[in-house]
Amino acid sequence: MKRTYPPAHCRSPSYSHSYSFSCSYSYSIPRRKHHPRPGICTGFRLAACLAALCVLSPRALAGTGASWPTFHGPNRDNISAERGLLKTWPAGGPKLLWTFPACGKGYSNVAVAAGRLFTAGDFGDEEFVLAVDPNGRALWRSGNGKAWRGASPGSRATPTWSDGLVYHLNPTGRLAAWRDADGNEVWSVDLVERFGARRGTWALAESLAVDANVVLCLPCGRGGLMAGLDRKTGRTAWVCRYGDDRAAYCSPLLVTLDGRRAAVTLTAAAVVAVEVRTGKLLWRQEHAAPHGQNAATPVVAGGCVFVAGGHSRGGTLFRIATDERGGLPRLWHRKDLDNCHGGAVLLDGRLYTSGCRLGGKDFFCVDWLTGKDIARSAAIGKVAVSCADGRLYCLNERGRMTLLEPTAEGFRTAGQFDLPRGDGACFAHPVVCGGRLYARWGKNLHCYDIRDGGAGP
Repeated sequence: MKRTYPPAHCRSPSYSHSYSFSCSYSYSIPRRKHHPRPGICTGFRLAACLAALCVLSPRALAGTGASWPTFHGPNRDNISAERGLLKTWPAGGPKLLWTFPACGKGYSNVAVAAGRLFTAGDFGDEEFVLAVDPNGRALWRSGNGKAWRGASPGSRATPTWSDGLVYHLNPTGRLAAWRDADGNEVWSVDLVERFGARRGTWALAESLAVDANVVLCLPCGRGGLMAGLDRKTGRTAWVCRYGDDRAAYCSPLLVTLDGRRAAVTLTAAAVVAVEVRTGKLLWRQEHAAPHGQNAATPVVAGGCVFVAGGHSRGGTLFRIATDERGGLPRLWHRKDLDNCHGGAVLLDGRLYTSGCRLGGKDFFCVDWLTGKDIARSAAIGKVAVSCADGRLYCLNERGRMTLLEPTAEGFRTAGQFDLPRGDGACFAHPVVCGGRLYARWGKNLHCYDIRDGGAGP
């Protein structure tokens, strides 16, 4: 379902909240105490009206051709190809260009493609995928089924862009595609109806991957472990039928293994690799986590795969083997590297990631091949981590953003600031694209100018 905003039935509310934007205007925006559908109208009208008054200079539009089209970027490794970024941050952080205050409830990251930003959020009882322009102006918003009302309510998955279409998976199993230009729905599939998808405690949270003209999804139901859907029609192209695994909360990594394109991901019980072209299971290695909390995308390099599970499951490096029945040889295991969902980055033979429970929520730098500590920090703590221009961007659950410079000894802090207070925990991962840092906390998406020597309008 598509809706165009602002809707005509929005009326003036009865109390105020202030927002300030980088165009140097400051407004006191009225909000209604009671609205028949909370949050659906007011935020989008606010965003559209305020941003329309902020005409940014051409320089502020730099990077609109840049692309971060899917969860963790073009290579899904959370490493940006950006260059020319600030090496250190001033006190208070880099310049805030704009804030879009109408993302809805949720934790979805932002994807950047075709001159637009895409994210998702809950508005009342419905979940929506939405598009925003590079100046923070609302473009369109389209419904994707019922909002999740179980544990940790809110949107999970990040939209995925590919060749003019935007794909997104609802926590309850509705997978759909929309045109990027106007948000018109092209097709939809119910993974529960088609494949018997089984969701865990925190519902379905997979940010979809698109490769070889198929949309990959992991229903883990009676109809198959993984499925490839034709990206233009949603028809089933192939199904990988194996075992009785339950879906976890992991988004797949796309890699080439022995000349074959493969999706490497986690179910609630194992790490698996599936050939993208045929759906053939290449290998499977047991890796069960308490509550099925296998959420962090695996890291693959040098013939090895690193996987981590939360709630003290720990992190393990396996040597990749081609025998699907023999399992993978384990190179090392650390129980304190029990990353929940903040992810890990591999840079110059060093793995950067966080603990969840047993590790005391420390931030770690460990040697890739041995798992031995190079550095660790309780001060940085449990974060979502991304990498750009040789620096690490770390965002914790309380909205503190830290810039780290890797050093021979591990890392040092090169800047730190706090996001404006948002709703609930800050779980969305930071995104660096087009000389900008995007950070979402609840309903608010913030855009910062991080170009070296760059400035806003």
